Amino acid sequence: MDDKVYDEPSEVEAEDGVVVVNGPDAVDVQLTPEAADEISERLITGAMKARGQRYFSDRKK
Repeated sequence: MDDKVYDEPSEVEAEDGVVVVNGPDAVDVQLTPEAADEISERLITGAMKARGQRYFSDRKK
């Protein structure tokens, strides 16, 4: 697993019924709309969890 943490969001486009994601470190993914929808839900959940972890970590200091 790569330990790099990126602060730039990926670019997302829809082309011929396929969701295309291009991002840092040569990320190039093509997804069905259904897979993209599920990933978006998982990303939102993960982002909220990570923000909560940061918030509570900062409060301990």
